[in-house]
Amino acid sequence: MAISLRTVRIPDFGIPLERPTIPAAIYEQRITALKARVGTDWIAVYADREHNANIAFLTGFEPRFEEALFLLGPGDLRILVVGNECLSYAPLAGLPGIETMLCQTMSLMGQDRSRRPNLLAVLRDAGVSRGASIGLVGWKYLEPDEWSGPLPSFQASALVVDALRLAAGDPAAVADATPAMMHPEQGLRAVVDAHQIAAGEWGAARASAAVWRIVSGLRDGDSEYAAVARMGYAGEALNAHVMFASARAGEPVVGLRSPTARIVRAGDGVTTAVSYWGGLSSRAGLANDGDDAFLDVSKAYFRGLIAWYETADIGVTGGALFDSVTGELAEGGLESALNPGHLVGYDEWVHSPVRPGSTETIGSGMPFQIDVIPVPMPDGWALNCEDAVTFADEELRTELASLYPDVWERIVARRAFMSEEIGVAPAASILPLSSTPLCLPPFWLAADRLLARD
Repeated sequence: MAISLRTVRIPDFGIPLERPTIPAAIYEQRITALKARVGTDWIAVYADREHNANIAFLTGFEPRFEEALFLLGPGDLRILVVGNECLSYAPLAGLPGIETMLCQTMSLMGQDRSRRPNLLAVLRDAGVSRGASIGLVGWKYLEPDEWSGPLPSFQASALVVDALRLAAGDPAAVADATPAMMHPEQGLRAVVDAHQIAAGEWGAARASAAVWRIVSGLRDGDSEYAAVARMGYAGEALNAHVMFASARAGEPVVGLRSPTARIVRAGDGVTTAVSYWGGLSSRAGLANDGDDAFLDVSKAYFRGLIAWYETADIGVTGGALFDSVTGELAEGGLESALNPGHLVGYDEWVHSPVRPGSTETIGSGMPFQIDVIPVPMPDGWALNCEDAVTFADEELRTELASLYPDVWERIVARRAFMSEEIGVAPAASILPLSSTPLCLPPFWLAADRLLARD
């Protein structure tokens, strides 16, 4: 497979301004589906500021500063349990019919706790009684080999777990319902609707445009702060911190760190990432205009990315996609640091069916981040190209085009660009959501030169 570095003009696909709103009826469908899957008397969904994706997906509410609990109970009860600061924020939820209850122990320390401080008392006031069965949705769940205790354990606040067990009167009455939300094939969040795809495109398009402004604007002598300032942050909801790192030859480029006052010099390794609700975008390379040895490695990596796009499709197993990408990378002496692809949403990483031997299949509506991070890299080198896509069958594509014609027009234009300019024609089911789809500039001081298949 011949790969070359050539000047490519990235079209202006358009940057969406207003984030599409999830209709109330969709939230209703989601909680109805969750109750049917879990089958307990009550469902409790845990959230805090970092782990807010499940509650946001179900209600449109995500806590600010505090913890929160969303309760679904008998007779269509739907209750948000919040602290002092979210009491006034909760009405912004998109799910109708929610009752809000104050529990001041959810609040930050030192704030007033004179009104309703006790979570167990609040749960009892909500109607959770002895003998009830409860499904608890945490922010992730444990696989069988991760826990062997006599009772289930949960990825949620110990206070919430203890209070629910006391309210039910039996520690065994609380079961882990998180897989119903986050299983990589069957979870509610593993397959999304046209409205969520449009909302995800808003985040992915804006995040990738921000990353491209950082990459294309970098100059020798910039501080990392100055480089990141070019992203043009407009207050979009982040699902991960903004990342930027640089290092000279012989020093590691630590991709997860935040920018500093370090001065970027020609020849440094550089990496950046921006992640809004719906999709992360990341690029990494060298802060120069050419390097033959690095270009050879970049081409080997790019072949792995092409393997992803040309293997992935509805019905393909995660194991087959894993083997295709890692096999191609191995031809160039590379591996994928993490799963080469995972589900994305309000959080940057939901779960991943792309694992060795996985029989879980890609389905229509699955929102993916193409997360192929090549290793090993010599100290002082960095290389990465991450963007968001969503899979959609013909029916879902037709619905998306009808409901959100502007979104669909951008997706079609991105696919045409990938085919005509980058030389990669993905399956019809793959909807590129990034403003820079498969655009990999190995050398940031010559960012108009992209890798492409001849």
